[in-house]
Amino acid sequence: MSFLERLQNEILIADGAMGTLLYSFGTGTCFEELNVSHPQEIIGIHQAYVEAGADLIQTNTYAANYIKLQRYGLEDHVKEINSTAIRLARQAAGDNAYVLGTIGGSRGFKPSAIPLEEIKRSFREQLYCLLLEGIDGLILETFYDLEEIETLLKIARKETDLPIIAQISLQEVGILQDGTPVKKAFESLDQLGADVVGLNCRLGPHHMIASLEQAEIPKSAFLSAYPNAGLPSYTDGRFHFEGSPEYFRKSAVKFRSQGVRLIGGCCGTTPEHIKAFADKLKGVHPLAEKKVLHQKEKMIIQSREIKRTTAPLQEIVKKRPSVIVELDSPRKLDTTRFFSGANALKQAGIDALTLADNSLASPRISNAAIGHLVKENVGLRPLVHLTCRDRNIIGLQSHLMGLHTLGLHDVLAITGDPARVGDFPGASSVFDVSSFELIEMIKQFNEGLSYSGKDLGQKGAFSIGAAFNPNVRSIDKAVARMEKKINCGADYFITQPVYSEKLLLEVYEATKHLVTPVYIGLMPLTSSRNAEFLHNEVPGIKISQDILDIMAKFNNEPVQSKREGIAITKGLIEAASELFNGIYLITPFMNYEMTVELASHANEYSSLLLRRKQNVNYVN
Repeated sequence: MSFLERLQNEILIADGAMGTLLYSFGTGTCFEELNVSHPQEIIGIHQAYVEAGADLIQTNTYAANYIKLQRYGLEDHVKEINSTAIRLARQAAGDNAYVLGTIGGSRGFKPSAIPLEEIKRSFREQLYCLLLEGIDGLILETFYDLEEIETLLKIARKETDLPIIAQISLQEVGILQDGTPVKKAFESLDQLGADVVGLNCRLGPHHMIASLEQAEIPKSAFLSAYPNAGLPSYTDGRFHFEGSPEYFRKSAVKFRSQGVRLIGGCCGTTPEHIKAFADKLKGVHPLAEKKVLHQKEKMIIQSREIKRTTAPLQEIVKKRPSVIVELDSPRKLDTTRFFSGANALKQAGIDALTLADNSLASPRISNAAIGHLVKENVGLRPLVHLTCRDRNIIGLQSHLMGLHTLGLHDVLAITGDPARVGDFPGASSVFDVSSFELIEMIKQFNEGLSYSGKDLGQKGAFSIGAAFNPNVRSIDKAVARMEKKINCGADYFITQPVYSEKLLLEVYEATKHLVTPVYIGLMPLTSSRNAEFLHNEVPGIKISQDILDIMAKFNNEPVQSKREGIAITKGLIEAASELFNGIYLITPFMNYEMTVELASHANEYSSLLLRRKQNVNYVN
């Protein structure tokens, strides 16, 4: 009799964690390789779960695919590791348990980190290895990304009629990280042919039961649950779990009340945890019906939506010429000159003051703190840069929540310079997400959902700027990146500094098909040495030879060098204003007097262009 037939009238017990018990071999060890190098240990763990009461055991193949084995240089051993794992499980199970071929998810909280086509190729290779050796069923487990498990389930369903268990993992109670309710995810997996659908990993019994309370029993599939042994603790350099077997015993009845018919364990669980489930549920009849706690409708989020008091920058620059200026937060605690500059720039009529996020990887006063003071004390719109370099996912979301709370709704999402270029070259660059994913994260925030899919109780109101570097060999490739950022949710673009009228025209021709507005970056040069440094050592900046030659003429004349730098930038402002509505001025070395003069010139030239246009219309 197959285990699916038994699930019609029984609650079956599955095994628990394999990796937890193999942890003693070291964190840098490939647990799946131990099938080959330490087979007796693997057999012993399987036998311990069977003796504890498990009706089904999983092969030690969770990460035995090309993608994950590649980390250990074992990508050419996929067949050997998977085939050996099945033989070991069969030997341990005998006639006392079914053997499930295990395939784990590849995508984590960064779905785009691994292309789906690569995942599909890796999955097919492992799938065929498992099917060739003969298994009683498949278990697809620990999938945080719904698209991934749906795609792989379709492939598996076409290749085999064996029973398939499809289990997703949640970052938050009741929802996947993309905001999909667990109820809808189960319905989708049921429709795609999964015989058992359920949850595993990440959540302990308490939160897993709370998630199951929001899901109906599927129409065709059975329900499964493989909880963690609570949350992990970290002591003396090692992880351990606190959830006791007795706690699992008490939770068993609650899992049954949610319609679960296949129950096992995930991270932190041991044969003792599985025995606790078996002692409580063996011989107990499963439930066919249950009450469902429905999620609150998202209209609650909509009713609490915060409205902006000012138009987003992308709307301003679409309607009229706009000037924004970057003035970096101070490197030191004295803010006197910074706020003098901010006030002067406000008088010059700029639309926003942009605040870099520790530019060139050097620490400065928090741009969120400075931005708040600029808004409250100067009365000027702050545009806060946000890099991927300095904060992990937790820090990024916390920072966004803080910006939202302070009413700082204009952000520029950028990658950030690597830590090694700054004051602390030994510091870690985080880069949990790319700039594309950061844009998506902020866009999802605007829908009232955190990056993990949790309801934030309110919609964000962020206007999302993105970076565009035209100083590249292939402008077409740079524009393709722009288009990708637009698809991710970018509302407007700010470019790296441009030092060529020819390049301005090239950028215009390459981007004129886009409706997303562009602010052209311009930064006045302060000296010949400054020009040479920017051209030769700063990524993303190239200066024409003509300008380098002009600046070289005033090599030992600092005042005249600045005047020449301003004159060059005024010419570029006029050329850019003929093509674009947006001008983005970057203040060099806190020389705000330069950008005050340039901002005034940009506004005056825009007015001149407007008068010319009106005169032409009048004549016509």
